[in-house]
Amino acid sequence: MSRPGGEADGAAQDALREVYAGILDRAPEHDFEPTLDRVRRVCDLLGEPQRAFRVVHLTGTNGKTSTSRMVERLLREHGLRTGRFTSPHLTSVTERIAIDGEPVSAERFVELWQDVAPYVHMVDTESLAAGGPRMSFFEVLTVMALAAFADAPVDVAVVEVGMGGVWDATNVVDADVAVVTPVARDHERWLGHALVDIAGEKSGIIKDGCTLVLAEQREEVDGVMLAAAAERGARVLREGVDLEVVARQVAVGGQVLDLRTSGGLYTGIPLPLHGEHQAHNALLALSATEALLRSGGALSAEVVEAAFADATSPGRLEVVRSSPTVLVDAAHNPAGVDALVAAVQEAFAFGRLVGVVGVMEDKDAEQILAGLEPLLDEVVVTRSSSMRSLDVEELERVAVEVFGPDRVHAAERLDAAVNRAVELAEGANEGALTAAGVLVTGSVVLAAETRTLFGRP
Repeated sequence: MSRPGGEADGAAQDALREVYAGILDRAPEHDFEPTLDRVRRVCDLLGEPQRAFRVVHLTGTNGKTSTSRMVERLLREHGLRTGRFTSPHLTSVTERIAIDGEPVSAERFVELWQDVAPYVHMVDTESLAAGGPRMSFFEVLTVMALAAFADAPVDVAVVEVGMGGVWDATNVVDADVAVVTPVARDHERWLGHALVDIAGEKSGIIKDGCTLVLAEQREEVDGVMLAAAAERGARVLREGVDLEVVARQVAVGGQVLDLRTSGGLYTGIPLPLHGEHQAHNALLALSATEALLRSGGALSAEVVEAAFADATSPGRLEVVRSSPTVLVDAAHNPAGVDALVAAVQEAFAFGRLVGVVGVMEDKDAEQILAGLEPLLDEVVVTRSSSMRSLDVEELERVAVEVFGPDRVHAAERLDAAVNRAVELAEGANEGALTAAGVLVTGSVVLAAETRTLFGRP
């Protein structure tokens, strides 16, 4: 018997929660083994869905999701059917798997799990019998995304790595275009401490005969990437050599760009995203799209302008409230914080800015706070709901070392932390002609929970 719409929606959400809980019960995405065998085995059983479409594969330390979203939007504006796989999600796990720019529905997510579950369980059984683990959370989601894209079917899949490259579950795809955003230190427990080691892991997405679109990098990273490209016969398009942000001008709600690629010069491109880093992400996205379409020249100016004017990147310097302005940003490592600070200073004129900061226990809390210190008048430390979130008392201790005791406050709950920050921003700024603001940052989970707190979808 059919249910009324509301009941049906509720039933779908209940089923989604049940499926998600089951997948989440597996090894977490930050805990992976250096093997692609399990994902390859499931893909073989499914008839190799990863070979049913062309692929733009992205890695790097920061900027992957924003760049992925821009690539996908450009491809869609060219009339291609697209799939997009990004991580982590902000509100719902369904965001990770998008068809034609829209997250799959709760019903479709459950269907995808039901489609792949028999094969996942088969591989789980084989792996356990051999003394190995079950498939991980991220491995399962990767398989579901690839199956969704093949079933749609899409023309192109834009696939963001979860972590690293060589051993990332997404690396069962063979990239037509590989994009490497700026590489810095992050996830050092798994990827190594030296930049050459981190770059070596990320260079694994460069496949034989593909095109590599390479962001401007540190010299040692460039060396690793160029050597990998030469070994695999990949064509290389390098920022600073073949690609350039020629000019950028801050505008209301974002910026206007002039970008040079191997295809030509694009001028007056509107981008409704803040920060110089987003201009460089746009440059990589445009070059990757040119390479995939093999245009041999510049793309249609009208198409490029329409795609970029519609670009979005939730949780990346996003305004979730006005009066006072509350900004949310998912920066969670020193390089990301540096880009965030520069973007805020450029795009906003706060007379007083108070931070709400929570970080994960495996991150460099001292460096994150030190990067934010020149920007913030005061800081409220807190934590997200994640089990990996650093204890508030410990984060407060680090914050006091960086900011001094008079500028540091603490709150165990995020909502209390935001309320306290608003009070601090407005109270000391009362009667001032300049604006007060609150910046919530330090982890993706904290950004996600703040967006939910303010009712953002």
